[in-house]
Amino acid sequence: MPRTYQIRTFGCQMNVHDTERLAGQLEDAGYVPAEGTQADVVVFNTCAVRENADNKLYGNLGRLRSDKKANPDMQIAVGGCLAQKDRGEIVRRAPWVDVVFGTHNIGSLPTLLERARHNREAEVEILESLETFPSTLPARRDSAYSGWVSISVGCNNTCTFCIVPSLRGKERDRRPGEILAEVEALVAEGVVEVTLLGQNVNSYGVEFGDKYAFGKLLRACGEIEGLERVRFTSPHPAAFTDDVIDAMAETPNVCPQLHMPLQAGSDRVLKAMRRSYRAKRFLSILDKVRAAIPNAAITTDIIVGFPGETEEDFQETLDVVRQARFSSAFTFQYSKREGTPAAEMDGQVPKDVVQERYERLVALQDEVAWEENTKLVGQRVELLVARGEGRKDTETRRMSGRARDGRLVHFTPAGEAIDGEVRPGDFVETEISYAAPHHLVADGTVLAHRRTRAGDNSEAGQRPRTAGIASGGVSLGFPTIGAPQTEQSAVAAGGCSTC
Repeated sequence: MPRTYQIRTFGCQMNVHDTERLAGQLEDAGYVPAEGTQADVVVFNTCAVRENADNKLYGNLGRLRSDKKANPDMQIAVGGCLAQKDRGEIVRRAPWVDVVFGTHNIGSLPTLLERARHNREAEVEILESLETFPSTLPARRDSAYSGWVSISVGCNNTCTFCIVPSLRGKERDRRPGEILAEVEALVAEGVVEVTLLGQNVNSYGVEFGDKYAFGKLLRACGEIEGLERVRFTSPHPAAFTDDVIDAMAETPNVCPQLHMPLQAGSDRVLKAMRRSYRAKRFLSILDKVRAAIPNAAITTDIIVGFPGETEEDFQETLDVVRQARFSSAFTFQYSKREGTPAAEMDGQVPKDVVQERYERLVALQDEVAWEENTKLVGQRVELLVARGEGRKDTETRRMSGRARDGRLVHFTPAGEAIDGEVRPGDFVETEISYAAPHHLVADGTVLAHRRTRAGDNSEAGQRPRTAGIASGGVSLGFPTIGAPQTEQSAVAAGGCSTC
């Protein structure tokens, strides 16, 4: 019998995409997803951004200790940012772990598992620089209709609160031909939406000296037949240029959505964070985007309680939130991360003060989002039907989908326009009837329904599996449709956005 695997993922989109690569490698090595039983191999793909990341990992490892004792042949592997940071400390604290691997050598997992099994001792391999660009590795895609496509890895910024650059290294860019080959490969198997992924996607091209490379890449994606939606995350305000706005506005399949991390609205705090822009510059970008794309939905990241933040600083953040009119925001309470400059700064804000400010920020953002969402009531929207987006869909008899601007819409799958069954990956058009801060509802009949190949694959329980895109822009890995991941092996993502 083949050995089974399960991957538990924590953190940002980078980790979710890395998990697809880890699953692809394991399946190439003969492993299969676990189905209702304890897996032979459990992999933790970790994040180090949040304060409770360590507790979450070691709590999960502790719960597996008895399983490992009962089945010594079971293997436990820990990878990702926390593995890169803690290294051999993981095996010291949890000696029942078999493999520890870092962010730069995710391609080593099958080999390390085999070595640990043969030698009957833990294998710890942490490289200091990237061994293999992740996109050259095979991947088991998590979705039949939407795919992540990495355009760069690493980060050249030095934000004082962020540990990512020390764990993922300096930015490295893929060549445009490699990126477009991967996009075309996904589209060839029915994928209708891609998200271009990078720590700072709009600085793409810095490695090969083309400051307009990202805008060109967006336009090139616009020429791929069958690709209906293009998104990207996350840009950096300091590097956001007018040519990117023009490319967004002039490329029909680029969605009217922008995730633009603010982090703070106080110029003094932004300077302490080493964020190389100020509030006025940030708001001017939003003005330009809305002038070119009036229906754009803009989302953000905000940190509350950065060291030295005063009530006046916090009020400036609230002022920017009022002016920016974000459709949603990832809001975080500052957490001290060992190894970052901010962790050593004076003026650490008391926890109760941070909590009170956080609650005020969330209340304001919810109010703004509700007001913005209410403007959409009565409008007709196109939705890409999604799976697993609505937690109450079963009891409400609704389905859920994403509008082109990224907003979540719960809709009633009823009406004469429906062609057979509505499936994840299909497109529907419907009219918004109700607005809430975090979602919209369309309880009228479906006005149009377009069946897609992605919907066919979703209905059949099939997901694309890519074999990797070879360096140099030659595609060696057009996807093949394969068996779906089971619930046990699916990604359980949560945590942070990229910054």
